[in-house]
Amino acid sequence: MRVLNRFGSAFAPVDGASLAVFRIAFGLIMAIEVWRFFEKDWIHHHYLAPDFLFTYFGFGWVQPWPGEGLYWHFAILGVAALCIAFGAFYRIATVVFFFGFAYVFLLDQARYLNHFYFVLLLGFLMIFLPANRTWAIDAWLRPSLKSQTVPAIAMWTLKAQMEVMLIFAGLVKLNPDWLRLQPLQIWLADRASFPFIGHLFTETWVVAIAAYSAILVHLVGAPLLLWKRTRIYAFAAYCGFHVMNHFMFTIGIFPWLTIAATLIFFDPDWPRQVMRRIPLIGRAAAATVQGAGELKPVGPWLRNAAVVGLAVWIAVQIALPLRHFAYPGRPSWTEEGHRYAWQMMLRRKVGSTIFYVTDPATDRRWTVDNRDFLTPRQIHKMSGNPEMILRYAHHLEDMWRARHGVVDPVVRVIASASLNGRRDAPLIDRGRDLTEENWTFARADWILPLSEPLYLNGKLAWRQE
Repeated sequence: MRVLNRFGSAFAPVDGASLAVFRIAFGLIMAIEVWRFFEKDWIHHHYLAPDFLFTYFGFGWVQPWPGEGLYWHFAILGVAALCIAFGAFYRIATVVFFFGFAYVFLLDQARYLNHFYFVLLLGFLMIFLPANRTWAIDAWLRPSLKSQTVPAIAMWTLKAQMEVMLIFAGLVKLNPDWLRLQPLQIWLADRASFPFIGHLFTETWVVAIAAYSAILVHLVGAPLLLWKRTRIYAFAAYCGFHVMNHFMFTIGIFPWLTIAATLIFFDPDWPRQVMRRIPLIGRAAAATVQGAGELKPVGPWLRNAAVVGLAVWIAVQIALPLRHFAYPGRPSWTEEGHRYAWQMMLRRKVGSTIFYVTDPATDRRWTVDNRDFLTPRQIHKMSGNPEMILRYAHHLEDMWRARHGVVDPVVRVIASASLNGRRDAPLIDRGRDLTEENWTFARADWILPLSEPLYLNGKLAWRQE
């Protein structure tokens, strides 16, 4: 414990303005996202219209609320997000938001997005951060809570989480396909009609600049955010990168949420520095700091718990993206270790599946029409994802037992996929009865290795070993 107590600087008071701005931005961005679910009717389209949802193995009990329940659920999420933004009932709001969003996240694998995972991580951390001491309704209603300073470890936590995400977002692109400009070359060619610069997207040198810049902006830019002299330049590079991504790709709130979180790297009082440059507001901002409450001392036990908790959290965040090395093959193909690893924008995967259900007692066989059970989006997502293929096979097993009275159905699939422009290759062992398999942490030997090499301009570029 003596070693932990040396982290005294972690609990030194720093201005809480930056954390307050992040709280406001996070809450407002999430409130807008919830509004988009209502406005575009995604609640019905993604969660209520499908007859079957690809719940995660072990979480099959997570099902949509009956009746109008899911609409009320999202409404509560929106209220919680606004409460976070305004710092009202903050502790309750953060807990409600995190568990409410986790429920939505677990409803359907077909809706997995890295930015939803990012929201979950930030939402969890917000529960423990004292982000309601500055510029918050809670602090106004409870003067004893009000403080214009927060422990430095609160800022450290967000910075550490951001560094992990940004660095891994660069590391995962050091793979043979990306270094050979795939799948970015395919995506940019599809956007040749983009205003003003779209005609350049078919030029190899332009694609190369974009691909290698994406690596540099993360692997070089992330460390530069920690150095005051280079921070503004790294931040500008990230802003340009994310704004361009927003207009070129469909990635939702991720660019704006990431930009808001990246502001955490600036001096903790940067919002006051900006406000002091605005007439009339400047004096009020300075007066607020002078009249600020003092940061209450933190006891040794709580300090130790906070340091250990942060260390464990970051260790887990580093271990999760590395777990794919425990599996043979590429995570973009097998999907083993692909999620929760910041494997962003690395694959263009198009698959096809034909499922067969057999009654071993009578040898009767059915060819499944996936459209009878899944939406077009679900079919598209499932066809290249072995875990979802397996989850669907178990669903077909249940359906054939219930609808056709088959005691022990056998489910096999002919599945193939094209990865990053390769020719179609078999994805699943067509001889395996998938009802006998379960998704575990062990290597899934029913997933076939990637057999098709990558060709560029008719020449062999790289072959998966």
